[in-house]
Amino acid sequence: MTRTMRVALLTVALAAVSITAAAAQDLILGYLPASGGPFATFSKTNAIAAQMAIDEINSARGINGKKLRMVEFDTAGKPDQAVVGLRKLADDDKVMAIIGPFSSSECRVVFPAGERAGIDTMSMASSAPKLAEPFTYAFRNTSDEGYMFERVLRAIKEKNYPAQTAAVAYATDDVISKTMGENVLPNLMKKAGIDVKLSVTYLTQAFDLAAQASQLVAQPTDLLGIGSGPESATRLVQELRRQGGKARPVAGSTIADPELPKLMGPAGNGTIIPTTFYASTDDRARQFEEEFLKRAKAAGIDRSASSQFDAATYDIVLIYAQAMKAANVTGDPANLAAERTAIRDAIRAMKDFPALEGPISFGKNGDALKPVYVIELNDGKWNLIATYGPNT
Repeated sequence: MTRTMRVALLTVALAAVSITAAAAQDLILGYLPASGGPFATFSKTNAIAAQMAIDEINSARGINGKKLRMVEFDTAGKPDQAVVGLRKLADDDKVMAIIGPFSSSECRVVFPAGERAGIDTMSMASSAPKLAEPFTYAFRNTSDEGYMFERVLRAIKEKNYPAQTAAVAYATDDVISKTMGENVLPNLMKKAGIDVKLSVTYLTQAFDLAAQASQLVAQPTDLLGIGSGPESATRLVQELRRQGGKARPVAGSTIADPELPKLMGPAGNGTIIPTTFYASTDDRARQFEEEFLKRAKAAGIDRSASSQFDAATYDIVLIYAQAMKAANVTGDPANLAAERTAIRDAIRAMKDFPALEGPISFGKNGDALKPVYVIELNDGKWNLIATYGPNT
């Protein structure tokens, strides 16, 4: 071996050591995105929002003198893959905490696995009732669908919109959609004094929903409660309008896609949903959306607005960062278990954290307590019709 080759190899080795040492100084967050499943469209842009928060934190001297970075594992929207991802991030990548997973079906298996591993997980979207409640390391930066939809019905009453009768339509092949259709929507409507006349079901991937729309048209109602993702909800509403149905679509956050005006077109006029993020709220929210859209465009993703799940993901990073600062974490592998627990305790002690979405605290059930904005779709845009503070 020549002297030149030895020098070259030594240089490469030193560079590798330098990179490894630098990486060891980082505090790592795991992330469980979902490229498949009924909510893949929502999940697609969450990483952009997470990286925005990481960049802001690192530009402001990081956390306790260390940089923050993120390692991903794609669950493809499958619960079994989500558990594999959690174990890989927790055991192999030694992450401090985990962002996600997205859906309730994934959280149903990830939350107990995270509890056994002693690592914090925080979903940006899962909203089936009480999924995080049995566990101490499980959090959801989202609100229970019952909590959200009750405020939709309250806004409808305050606006004096017709709401004497209702029908419910929902997908049976997804945990949260089925929960919405069988429990949340009909129970809260009945509690509000609304007569629920009928219920129809379909599959998420079903393309032809003519039969379901025919049932709804045959029994006219003031409201149509929908439990599904945005794509199948769009197909149902468009077919309903094609057949002459006039019921007002109402739903929880399962269809809270900022692109819904574009997807539904005029058929979606009058649709009312809840959201935990409304970009016109203040300058901070507007600046977030402007930067988010710029980054999405650079990534080749066509978006006209950010979603509440993007904002929630951004806030999860900020919440973890604040908890890590409060816990004085070092990232030392020897103290990893203790520091993960300290992060958990710091989150549970948070009160009115100044998040992008508004002041956030965490209840005893692990769910975020935050403002709810009720919005109505008309003429291709969402309009704010009511705002409710945490627990109001």
